[in-house]
Amino acid sequence: MKPKILHIKNMVCDRCIKVVREELEKLGYKTDNVILGEARISSEKKQFDLNGIRKTLEENGFELINDKQAKLIEEIKISLIDLIHYKSANELEKISLSKFLSEKFHHSYQHISSLFSSKEGITIEKYFINQKIEKAKELLVYNELTLSEISYKLGYSSVQHLSNQFKKVTGFTPSEFKKLRVKKRLPLDKVK
Repeated sequence: MKPKILHIKNMVCDRCIKVVREELEKLGYKTDNVILGEARISSEKKQFDLNGIRKTLEENGFELINDKQAKLIEEIKISLIDLIHYKSANELEKISLSKFLSEKFHHSYQHISSLFSSKEGITIEKYFINQKIEKAKELLVYNELTLSEISYKLGYSSVQHLSNQFKKVTGFTPSEFKKLRVKKRLPLDKVK
C-alpha cells in the first residue's frame, strides 16, 4: 500500500518524535520517517485506520491535522522552535522573522501573519518571544550559563533586553525566577 503522510499537531521535541514513532508502530504501521509535525507511514493492511491513529495520538497529547491552514500554522510553529533551539546565536540575532517566514513558506509575511493571528489568537512575534522566554527559563534552570551567555545564545541585543522581555512575559526578573523553588516552565506545545 502507498505510504501515507500524517500531519501532526503539538510535536515540539525529539521526545515527541519518539513517542509518535513508538505509538504508530504499536498500531502495526511501519514508520518510514518521523519528524516534527509529520510522520510518513506504510502498512501491509489494506487501508489505514485513521480513527485509530487519531485516538492514539490524542491520548498522547497530539492531533492529526487535516486542514491546509492548520498545517501551515503548525509548520510555522515548528520553524520558530527550530530557530530558537538549533540556530547559532549569530544566525538568530541576524534573522528577520518576516523575511525568513515569507521565503520559507512562499507567501507574503502579511498573509502568514494574518492567518497565524486569526487562528492562534496571538501574533507570530509574540509567539516567538514566548518561545524564547521558555528557552531562557530552561537555561536558567540548568544553571550552566550566565544571563549574559543566555542573552547572547537567544539572539538578544543585550542582557537588559532579555531581562525586560522576561519580566514582561513571566512577571519575574531572571534572577527572581532562578530563586523560585517551583520552576514555572511550560511544555513547548502549551506556549502561546
